[in-house]
Amino acid sequence: MSFFALGVNHQTASVELREKIAFNPEKLSALLAQQSHAEYLNDMVVVSTCNRTEVYAMSENPDMVLNWLAQANHIDVKQLSNHVYRYENAQAVTHLMRVASGLDSLMLGEPQILGQVKTALSLAKDAETVSSNLNRIFEYAFYAAKRVRSETAVGSHAVSMGYAVAQLALQVFSKPEQLTVMMVAAGEMNSLVAKHLAEMGVGKIIICNRTRSRAEALAQEIAHRAEVEIIDFAQLAENLHRADVISSCTGSLHQVIYFKDVKAALKKRKYKQMLLVDLAVPRDIEAKVESLDGVYLYGVDDLQSVIDENLAQRRQAAVEAEVMVNQLATELVIQQKVNLAGATIHAYRAHGESLRQEELALALERLQKGEAAEQVLQEFSYRLTNKLLHPTSILLRHAATAEDPAYFEMLERELAGVAEKRRKSKR
Repeated sequence: MSFFALGVNHQTASVELREKIAFNPEKLSALLAQQSHAEYLNDMVVVSTCNRTEVYAMSENPDMVLNWLAQANHIDVKQLSNHVYRYENAQAVTHLMRVASGLDSLMLGEPQILGQVKTALSLAKDAETVSSNLNRIFEYAFYAAKRVRSETAVGSHAVSMGYAVAQLALQVFSKPEQLTVMMVAAGEMNSLVAKHLAEMGVGKIIICNRTRSRAEALAQEIAHRAEVEIIDFAQLAENLHRADVISSCTGSLHQVIYFKDVKAALKKRKYKQMLLVDLAVPRDIEAKVESLDGVYLYGVDDLQSVIDENLAQRRQAAVEAEVMVNQLATELVIQQKVNLAGATIHAYRAHGESLRQEELALALERLQKGEAAEQVLQEFSYRLTNKLLHPTSILLRHAATAEDPAYFEMLERELAGVAEKRRKSKR
């Protein structure tokens, strides 16, 4: 039984194809529940995100995994096979560790993927499609991801606008729980900023948006992490003084935050410092706002330079992380081989014990009949030794006749070593 990883991601398949084979949790749960009763391919975990759909499975045949993925999504298997990558055993373990660590992500080092892989494992466990062996591989991958996060800098630098704004706020203000943040517009960019700030633990988020329903939708997403207030767009200027951090990204053709309004807000705040971030193009905030004492103004270009530098640092850290992942994957494979050898050794010793019991019963029976003890023991030892050495003799004969002499030479060296240790122990 081999461990396979098979799937598509942002590097091998278009968005259209990834959409076709993506699973939502409900569909995936139902499909896995069906597989749990299947005769074949009932030991599997499926990771499905916007950038990848992958099947991790214990199976004898990777084509079986590919066929299942195609059939589950009503796609021609030949079409799918043109975009699929597949890994087996050690390579599959390494790939899973890279995925869980964010090293295979579109955004290098992104932290969300680890939670998504953990959710995928939990879903498969609920459907009873995870064996102890498969679970052990995933748990070790989580351990590897934790090591990468804690021992390298691959995830420690902001590489998205939303995250960069949140980190910038932390640099300017040391206590996020005391901050009031204003989001001017509730579009995609500012929604990401708001989510990062909410996760960072800011005290309050004010959402100022032209469309109330859009503001309410964002509020619902972050209300469990921060206090949220919604104000009308017409109330923007009169509420600026309430915000320590303002992130603006309206998409308007005209500026919406003016010098005179920020100056008035500073006066109301008794000149307590403010951080303004302008993510809009064209810009939302009047440029000369930057000249006000106590105001920090950052634009898209400022943040992009930080992101570019941080991404370069992540890539440098990723080299170290890749080495770590390869080492940990090798350790797991070796551990699995040792465990497998342990099971084989246990079975072989049990076989030897069975032979001993058979010969012992025969010897005791002969002794009870009055046969000479010395003769019985001689034959007992002879018969037992022959039976125990018989499998080794067969292996040596097969190795001696094989085309590659290396296997026989290895056995010869190992047996000679055992004999030498035995001689030394008698001295």
